[in-house]
Amino acid sequence: MKNKQMLSGNSAIARGFYEGGGKVAASFPGSPTVEIMHTLNTEYPDIYSEFSINEKVALEVGIGASFAGARTLVSMKHVGVNVCADPLMTFTQTRINGGFVLVTGDDPGMLSSQNEQDNRIFGKFANMPILDPSDSQEAKDYVKEALTLSEQFNRPFMIRVTSRVCHSRSPVVLSEPEEVEISGFSKKLEDYGMIPPNTFQKQYDMQEGLKRLADFAEKSTLNRLEEVESSKTLIITSGLMYHNLKELDLPISVFKLGMVYPLPIESIKEQSKKYNRIIVIEEMMPFIENELKIHGIQCEGKNLFNFTGELSTEDIERGLINGGIIVAKNDNPVKVEETVSRIPMFCAGCPHRPVFDILKKSKVSVIGDIGCYSMAVLPPLNILNSIISMGACIGIMKGLSKANTIANNKEPLVAVIGDGTFYHSGMPSLLNMLHQMDPDYNMTLIILDNGTTAMTGGQPNAGTGKYGAAYDMNVSVESIVGAMGFNRVKVVDQFQYKEASKTIKEELKHPGFSIVITTRPCALTFKIKETPFYVDPSICIGCRSCVKTNCPPIAMKKYEGIEKLKSSINRDMCVGCSVCAQVCPVNAIKRTEVKS
Repeated sequence: MKNKQMLSGNSAIARGFYEGGGKVAASFPGSPTVEIMHTLNTEYPDIYSEFSINEKVALEVGIGASFAGARTLVSMKHVGVNVCADPLMTFTQTRINGGFVLVTGDDPGMLSSQNEQDNRIFGKFANMPILDPSDSQEAKDYVKEALTLSEQFNRPFMIRVTSRVCHSRSPVVLSEPEEVEISGFSKKLEDYGMIPPNTFQKQYDMQEGLKRLADFAEKSTLNRLEEVESSKTLIITSGLMYHNLKELDLPISVFKLGMVYPLPIESIKEQSKKYNRIIVIEEMMPFIENELKIHGIQCEGKNLFNFTGELSTEDIERGLINGGIIVAKNDNPVKVEETVSRIPMFCAGCPHRPVFDILKKSKVSVIGDIGCYSMAVLPPLNILNSIISMGACIGIMKGLSKANTIANNKEPLVAVIGDGTFYHSGMPSLLNMLHQMDPDYNMTLIILDNGTTAMTGGQPNAGTGKYGAAYDMNVSVESIVGAMGFNRVKVVDQFQYKEASKTIKEELKHPGFSIVITTRPCALTFKIKETPFYVDPSICIGCRSCVKTNCPPIAMKKYEGIEKLKSSINRDMCVGCSVCAQVCPVNAIKRTEVKS
């Protein structure tokens, strides 16, 4: 085994769990933390790891493993913590047996998220100690430390990482794994039966535990002071901001935090006496800044640095210059050339494209959800009228229908949801549709069953088993909705464009609630590729009907000897789905002949 490897932060977290004697891991795929569970799945077979149906279930699997005495890791993106909040808020009261780490991937700048939730605040809200690694080495080390501290202080630990830490690579020193036995479940009702009167004492236990953790933070090597003798300013920071700041090579003292909750307040108070100004550098919310101010430590932060987005080295330098902390080196800073932006697009052969092409032509209101199909809110489709959170589209559609009914507005409504999202949180919302349903209100739910959790890299879901014995769950969406009591259910092959269009348009006009299930699998996950198509420019009329399907291989181009732009297909990208040929009004798009 090599003693040092270049690892992403996600892979380093997985490695740290392995080295720390981890036994059970669970997650729901969501960027930026997907790679953690993928790495555990593929590289550490001795660890039980799973992509659960949703984050709440993943946390509950982890809770059970920890109760049994196994060292446990549960990972998810920042908004996933909202889904698992109910059991989490009680789990922080109970005793644990095996060390427990919850990894949350925050997303400054919303690189792959619908909001910029700062889970340091959630960690404090849940009375969880929070570690904030700055690079891959710390990501690995902090997991091991958190597992040990979790058992020492008898509570789950949160490790908060950001997108850049998750995905960037840096050298990591590897170690051999620890051997940690699974101790077993004590089954003490006063420790695990969380109803009154047991819960009253747990509040005091939790408060006492936080006091002990605060004492630990004062002397922990997770926090360190890098003192510059002549400095009149102390900068307090954590995570990736530490490295971004260090790139400036400033003659300023730095207090680098590894544990951001609870903070070493007394140490910072003592250090603050030596300095004229205390500056906090952190992305998103002023969490550290507010904690210091609560304890009477005068400091600055968000008056100098942006409250949203990522903070680059240049952003930090600009803030320190504007705050009079440092002086600009020159009046002509390096100009950063803007690159041409790339519009997110559906993959070639994506089965969602024909559905949204049909809906766009139908000119209906469409409530969206979270998945690859979320991109239909962007140009050139611009078809989704809302996207909120996993599984929300069905409940939103019902709420709209009730409000519209009161307002005497009978506008038809459509909601779209993927199979993975349906299994995740759409099923309860669909069941709730049966409650006080208006039998005459025109609502259509389209379930896009592509057999995978596609947006995060093609992880399996409850229905992926229909595509092979390698997947252990084969749950039928059609069977589920039928068992719930929904009778008007149509199943369509969206690559049979005309038939699918006819069926969907019929359901859009149906005076009542109906469900359409589309069946084509994800072309990327299942590596689907048929004989490609080409455009005959002598027939093409340049109407752009094919271009409007939003397929990457299709573009308009200038052909030699033809004045008008005509469509073209990049055969190296085309997977032969045939949708473009089906929408062409003049049959100018043909399948390439296979040479024998």
